Amino acid sequence: MHRFFVDESQIIDNKIYIKGNDVKHIKDVLRLRINDEIEVSCNGTTYTCKIEESSKENVVVGIVQSVIGKNESPIEIALFQGLSKGNKMELILQKGTEIGIKHFYAVATHRSVVKIKDLKKEQSKVERWQSIVEEASKQSKRDLIPKVHGIISFEEMVHILKDEANIIVPYEDEKVITIKEGLEHIKEGRINIIIGPEGGFEPFEIENLKAINSKVVTLGPRILRTETAGLVASTIVLYEAGNLGVI
Repeated sequence: MHRFFVDESQIIDNKIYIKGNDVKHIKDVLRLRINDEIEVSCNGTTYTCKIEESSKENVVVGIVQSVIGKNESPIEIALFQGLSKGNKMELILQKGTEIGIKHFYAVATHRSVVKIKDLKKEQSKVERWQSIVEEASKQSKRDLIPKVHGIISFEEMVHILKDEANIIVPYEDEKVITIKEGLEHIKEGRINIIIGPEGGFEPFEIENLKAINSKVVTLGPRILRTETAGLVASTIVLYEAGNLGVI
């Protein structure tokens, strides 16, 4: 059953009014018709609905039943991803959403190849990234859409994280402490994972991260690409926390 997301304001008297791009997708792409069923998610509640009306402006569905969604991990992961070139950021956002990441930050580090100086261009990128995350949320049956935050500098990231308890930094030059060991004394609250860009971190950036009590860890003897490292680290975190259903 296809899934869509709405805001609270779109639920009125046991009906849900679907608007925007989803209307065209329902009518012209999926070719759904009156009486076809869909799922609608809002603030963690999933509604099974039946299409009742369809127009250019909206698709009106009647609520058949509702349940509290069970597809969200209790583990809140925030991925701080070094800005990457090409479609790598899009891949990270899509697959990270499928895995269960809840917050994405794009970070301009000192070795980032991508440089964004035009604020308007930056905003258009963030809007596109949020759209990718929403589509991935529908496909993977998330109960909530992860948040794509704006592009920030390395210094801004350090400021955001300075009071956080759980900061994990996979780093190719760390040879001793594994990510499993880094998670042994994890505290309650959000788990923040920081990934460098294609060129990795500068040594002074690692020192700055250690100064705010980040746990610098290794992901193993092989060097992972930037678009792989965050996904691997997030998967390990969810596994160690028992949220991947693996016995």
